Amino acid sequence: MSEDIDINSKKRNFDQEAAKWDQVPGRVKVAQDIAQSMIRELTLTPDMDVLDFGCGTGLLTFALQPFVRSITGVDSSQGMLDVFRTKIKEQNLNNIKASYLDLDNGGALSGSYHLIVSSMTLHHVKEIGPLLTQFHRVIYSSGSLCIADLDSDDGQFHGNNDGVFHDGFNREDLSRMFMSAGFRGMRVVQAAQIEKPVGDGKSRFFTIFLMIGRKE
Repeated sequence: MSEDIDINSKKRNFDQEAAKWDQVPGRVKVAQDIAQSMIRELTLTPDMDVLDFGCGTGLLTFALQPFVRSITGVDSSQGMLDVFRTKIKEQNLNNIKASYLDLDNGGALSGSYHLIVSSMTLHHVKEIGPLLTQFHRVIYSSGSLCIADLDSDDGQFHGNNDGVFHDGFNREDLSRMFMSAGFRGMRVVQAAQIEKPVGDGKSRFFTIFLMIGRKE
C-alpha cells in the first residue's frame, strides 16, 4: 500500500459524473464482476442487514439486494445518491435506503450491520486505519467486512488522480491494517480484472481483489 498520502490532493467531483456513471460499459462490468465474487465468497442470508460504503449509484447494492434483508448505501456525493434514490423508486424496492455521509467533514457511521461491503472506494480515503476502526464498531460480533479494491497500480489506473490517495494496495499491508482494527481470519481472492490504456498506445491489466475479515 502506498504510504505517500498527498494531503493536498483535489477532491474528485463525483456529483458532475453521477448522471452518466452507469453509461460506461467497462465500469458496469467491473461492478458486476465484483458483485458476483462477493456473492460467491460471502454467506448472504435473508436476515442480514448490510452497509455499502461508497455506494455511488448503487451498482453493487442492487446486485446484493435480493440476497439480504436490507442494504443501506452511504456516499459523500449527493449527485450519486440522487441517481441511487431514483433507481430505488423506479424499481419500487423497500429494503434499500441511501444516506449521505462525509467523513472529511466529521461524519461518522451509525447503525449496526451484519456485513459491510465497499467497492473501489478505499483508495479515495486518506486515513484507512480510522475508517476500519469505524467499520469494526458498527459490525455485529461475528459479522464481516468485505473490501474490493485495486492491487498496487503505480498510479496508472486513474486517468485523473484527483481524490486518489492510494495507488492501489499491497494485500499484506492492508491485511495488517484489518488486524489492527480488530478483524481476524482474513482471506483474499481476485475479484475482477480490467484492461485500460496507460499511454503511448499501450494498455495494462489491473487486478481487483476482495479482502474479507471477521469481527470476533
